[in-house]
Amino acid sequence: MRRHVAAALALSACLTVVSWAGTAGAKVLTVGTYHGVRGQYTTIQAAVDAAKPGDWILIGPGDYKTTGSRAPNGQPAFPAAVLITTADLHIRGMNRNTVIVDGTRPGSSVCSRTGSAQNFGPRGAGSDSGYAIEAAGGAAGLNGVMVWKAPNVSIENLTACNFLGGTNGDGETGNEIWWNGGEGSGKVGGHGYYGAYLTATSTYLKSQTAAGEVSAAEYGIFSSNWTGGTWDQIYASNFNDSAFYIGACQQVCDQTVDHAWGEYNALGYSGSNSGGKLVIENSQFDNNETGFSTNSQNGDNPPPQDGACPHNGISPITHTHSCWVFMDNYVHDNNNPNVPAAGAAAQGPVGTGISIAGSRDDTIIDNRFVDNDAWGMIMVPYLDSGPPCTGGTLPSMFGGSSCLFDEWGDAVIDNTFSGDGSYGHPTNGDFAEVNLEGGHASDCFSANHEVGGAPVQPASAGAMQTSEPTCNGTPIAAGSSDSRFLGEVLCDSQVEIAPGTPASCPSGPYPRATKIVMHQLPKNLPTMPGPCRGVPANPWCTRKT
Repeated sequence: MRRHVAAALALSACLTVVSWAGTAGAKVLTVGTYHGVRGQYTTIQAAVDAAKPGDWILIGPGDYKTTGSRAPNGQPAFPAAVLITTADLHIRGMNRNTVIVDGTRPGSSVCSRTGSAQNFGPRGAGSDSGYAIEAAGGAAGLNGVMVWKAPNVSIENLTACNFLGGTNGDGETGNEIWWNGGEGSGKVGGHGYYGAYLTATSTYLKSQTAAGEVSAAEYGIFSSNWTGGTWDQIYASNFNDSAFYIGACQQVCDQTVDHAWGEYNALGYSGSNSGGKLVIENSQFDNNETGFSTNSQNGDNPPPQDGACPHNGISPITHTHSCWVFMDNYVHDNNNPNVPAAGAAAQGPVGTGISIAGSRDDTIIDNRFVDNDAWGMIMVPYLDSGPPCTGGTLPSMFGGSSCLFDEWGDAVIDNTFSGDGSYGHPTNGDFAEVNLEGGHASDCFSANHEVGGAPVQPASAGAMQTSEPTCNGTPIAAGSSDSRFLGEVLCDSQVEIAPGTPASCPSGPYPRATKIVMHQLPKNLPTMPGPCRGVPANPWCTRKT
């Protein structure tokens, strides 16, 4: 959910298109020291610069501080500590927890939270939305490891921390690990990736001001303008937008997120205009403001977010025309307002497990939603400014240049709910829905239940299961299915339909931030077993190692 937007209502272990085993003639380049054997390079960037397509780069344990930055040719807006433009590279740390790509300055402690230790990147010009880095004198911010349009690059078994956003606060910097296929181009320019056993976090937040945050890390593990890829065994925390982000891939995303864990973020996951074949499975989202959000919007164009299978195909998972699937996930305790938050992501309604906002043809199946104190799930429109408003309505019923993306055709099937809705406001509970336009295909709700098989709550949720049991294309009637819910979600999101006019709170306020807390990483996140597996012969990978 990129923050240059105006407002909101809220596979496998390897790629099928790429063989990740050693390529004939591939070399192994080593960085740092491993088991007492000194490598060829002292910096990761030096090894990347020397590598050829198909080569391996192994990184020994150590704190790899940032001493400079590199941007793609002709793209100064995307500075990175490690820039990768060579195809088919395999970059692997030898231990996930002790190979640290660190955004803080040399001489500081690992991922230091001290302000003087932060590296704010090259100096930038301009500022928008009141987002600026006072301590850095207008610096542009910095990305961590960035793959720029290079196909089939794998990154595995390491941690990235403390790469911070810059003067624009629009996601061009502040991203720890990023496969960037041409952010802002409106085109898919990257093909194929693999990321596994990756950790992304930040320890630093410049305190809130009346204008908002001064500096923070924005996204953890990030894919934009990309098709084809898998993330597996990934973790991210303390981001003011989202732990994980997949966007601007239209209906050709073809990506899988497996065994992900996102906590202590504004959003555990955000996906704008990312549809077609996209599977999020076996993952956990907890202690965020909002656990998970997918949406249509102007930004990371072109919209909308549509989970329909390309070429009218059939999903082997759903056996329907919906290829965007959220399944077998655990979404719990997303009631945390005391997280970094800025821009549109800050409008994620606190206490919400998953938000489907202006999205179409998505399937949410076989998940657990537990102790999300507003709603386990909400399905809402997304209000933005336009043009272009591709796939939306411009002008919307709100007039002017407002662009409305309504949601429709989404399937909610066989999910289990427990303890959701304990804030106790009207419509709080397991799930709720609102549509503002008529004539679109209805959503459908089937076999959802509370623990022990009890009916879903509140009564309006149960009524939806009765009235909309199948996704058969039946058009919905115009207007909200529950006007009370519209008022509640606007209040919780703090959305201003008209500038300077915040939504009223008909039944009282929802929790607001009191003191932002930057949490430490969990201890002993699982590291890759056998990091020498599949690597061509080299001094680090012998029978003894």
